[in-house]
Amino acid sequence: MHIEGTERQLVDQFLETLRGLPEVRADLEASPPAGSAPGPDRGYDAQIDLWVAGKAVTLLIEVKKALYPRDVRQTLWQLKEFARRWPKAPEGKQTASLLVAESISPGAKELLRGERVGYYDSGGSLFLPAEGIYLYIDRPPPKTLSKTIRSLFSGRRAQMLHVLLIRHGEWFGVKKIAEQARVSPATASQVLTELERFDWVVSRGQGPSKERHLREPAALLDAWVKHLAVMRAPAMRRYFVPSVRAEGLVQKIAEVCAVHDVEYAITHEAAGQRYAPLLSNVSQVRCRLLTGPAADQALGELDARIVNDGANLAVIEVKSSGELLFREQVDGVWLASPIQVYLDLARSEGRAKEMAEHLRRERIGF
Repeated sequence: MHIEGTERQLVDQFLETLRGLPEVRADLEASPPAGSAPGPDRGYDAQIDLWVAGKAVTLLIEVKKALYPRDVRQTLWQLKEFARRWPKAPEGKQTASLLVAESISPGAKELLRGERVGYYDSGGSLFLPAEGIYLYIDRPPPKTLSKTIRSLFSGRRAQMLHVLLIRHGEWFGVKKIAEQARVSPATASQVLTELERFDWVVSRGQGPSKERHLREPAALLDAWVKHLAVMRAPAMRRYFVPSVRAEGLVQKIAEVCAVHDVEYAITHEAAGQRYAPLLSNVSQVRCRLLTGPAADQALGELDARIVNDGANLAVIEVKSSGELLFREQVDGVWLASPIQVYLDLARSEGRAKEMAEHLRRERIGF
C-alpha cells in the first residue's frame, strides 16, 4: 500500500469493519508485488485479500476524499481502463474493484450498486458484490456529508433551491439567479457547484457566460423532503381567533395584513386547497408571517389569542422576505409558493401528506 495519512486511516477502518464480520478474514498487501508498477500506475491504491465463508476475492482498492454521482461516472470509466492493465487472476481466484471514501452521497451509492462496484465510507456503509460473496451494510451518512447536505437545504442556500425549482425550465447565469434568490453571487456559485456534484445541475459555456440548468428537479425536491423529515419543524405560535371559520379567517388575515402592510403567505392545507382542492374541510389556517411590530398589530386587530389547545391559526414566524419567495396572490390572498406549500405539507401529519402528493401531481408536475 502506497497511501498515507487520512487515506491510510480509511483503509485501516475498512479492514477493521471486514474483520469484525463473521467468517471473514482480510489481509492487507504489505507492498506491491514484484514487477508491478509503483503508485497510481498500478490503477489502485491498496490491495486486500479477502476470504468470506471459504470464498476468496482480491479487492483492488481506490481511495477518494468524497464521491458524488458526477465523480462516480468518471471513476467507473477509469476503473474499466485500469482493468485492462490488471494481470489476469490465477484460475479459481477472483478480483473486484472497491472504492473507499470519507463520504459517498446516496446518489453515488445507487450508481455504484447498479454497476456492481463495491464501496465503503467512513460512516460504515459497505457494499461488496462478488461471485459467491455479497456484503451490504447501510448506515447513516458520515457527519461530513450530513453537514454538507444540511447546509444546502437551509437558510439563504435554500432560497437558491427554491428559485431553481420554480424556474426549473430556465438556464441561469450566477448573477441572474443570485438576484432572483436574493443571495450573494458567492453563495449562488457555491450552491450551483454543489448541485453539479450531485449531478442535478448541468452547465454550458465557460467563464462569465457560463450558465446552469436544473435537469433533475424531481430528484432535488425528493432530497429536500427527505432532509426535512429528519429536521426539527419550524416553531409555530398557536392562536384562537373567535367567531370565524377557516375560510373566513384566511380573508381576515389578508385584510388586516394589507392594512398594516405586513408580508405574509398562507401555507399548509388552506393554501393547498386553493391551488389544488382535495379536502372537504380545513379546520386550521397556517400562515408564514414576517415578524415585527406591524405583524403584532395585525394579530391584535384579528383578536388572536395565544392558546395551547383548540387553535384555529398557527403562525410560522419568518425573519426575511426571502423566506416568502414566489408567493402568489390568488383571489386577493397571498399564498406561499406551490413548492413551499408542498414542503410544509410533506413534513406535516394526517391527511396533509396525501394533500402534498396531490398538490405535487396536479400543480407542480414533477
